[in-house]
Amino acid sequence: MEKMRRTAIDTAQAYGYQLVETPVFEQTPVFLRVGESTDIVQHERYSFTDVGGVDLTLRPEGTAAIARAYVENGLYNKPQPVRMCYYGPMFRREKPQALRYRQHTQFGAEIYGSVEPEADAEIILLACSVVEKVGLHSPVVRLNSIGCSECRPRYRESLIAYYEGRRSDLCEDCQIRLQTNPLRLLDCKIDVGIRSLAPDIKDYWCEDCRRHYGRLAELLSEAGREVVRDPYLVRGLDYYTRTVFEIGHPSLGDQTALFGGGRYDGLATTLDGPAATPAVGFGMGIERMLSAADKDFGLDRTLSVYVAHLPGYNTQAFIISEGLRQGQIAAEADLMDRSLKAQLRDASRRSHYVVIVGGQEWAEGSAAVKDLRRNEQKTVPVDELLDYFRRRD
Repeated sequence: MEKMRRTAIDTAQAYGYQLVETPVFEQTPVFLRVGESTDIVQHERYSFTDVGGVDLTLRPEGTAAIARAYVENGLYNKPQPVRMCYYGPMFRREKPQALRYRQHTQFGAEIYGSVEPEADAEIILLACSVVEKVGLHSPVVRLNSIGCSECRPRYRESLIAYYEGRRSDLCEDCQIRLQTNPLRLLDCKIDVGIRSLAPDIKDYWCEDCRRHYGRLAELLSEAGREVVRDPYLVRGLDYYTRTVFEIGHPSLGDQTALFGGGRYDGLATTLDGPAATPAVGFGMGIERMLSAADKDFGLDRTLSVYVAHLPGYNTQAFIISEGLRQGQIAAEADLMDRSLKAQLRDASRRSHYVVIVGGQEWAEGSAAVKDLRRNEQKTVPVDELLDYFRRRD
């Protein structure tokens, strides 16, 4: 988990993003104002009233909290765009199931202040870069545009009209969505036969949305990323506009989506920020990523040394291990006063190398060094141990 955290944050910072930490809980209106009709807000949030009578919610996702921080701290007065990333726990009252936890970890990145498709492309390329660094090469970008305030209302009317004629055939959730969040009808995994004949939002895009999507697809293709347009991709939160995307990988089979994101121009405005503040970003579930990552990704590749000792050489082994650590070599010594055999067994579980202090080698100013991976052993002068391991780090 810690290697995943370092990988995600280091990658984002290489793109120029600053790490931002928001509180674990926010005032509930922050989430109500940006997505009251979504499942996260309606059914899955943990909310409580504190002793002062303030209604608080454990954050179920990171984007609304970042938007609040952007507005509250006046970041719109800073040079734009503002690039931010976050990493931390999120909380949802979901039914426990595989890779869905009531407390889970999320990494995300956001750009505020740019309306250009180049910002969308940068966010998606950053997301793909993180995916590749956990060993999932050649991720697939599923892309769509759900329009803007100019063209989406016409599409929404058309979509409602289409589904109203088929209301009796809809699942229970979709009958509710028809009234509260019609675009989510396209996201249903039950009524897939009905949606296959639904109107395509591409036919309703205004000229600006069409241009934005075309330029974004062009940039991603030029950057060598595989892009697939998915007309049913809408994402689950109310605040999205224009670009929506999901990042997936063919190795996952039917469950190809790892995580997603999109553009949310105007989200900051709902939290009393400047009018039409453009923004784009993504949120990545870490548990999901780690389950799909290359099996070797989480292994600690740091060179480690276990300093074992024969009876009576505890102090010498302790001092040698400390000298290696001071020289920036990961090392440890036995702290349990175990036999040499028990120490070697412990070393085989923990380290790449074992140094054995004592015996004839020690009398000659040296120590036995065993490479546990290659099952090779040699004698190294004690005053050369640090240089010996530095050459192998």
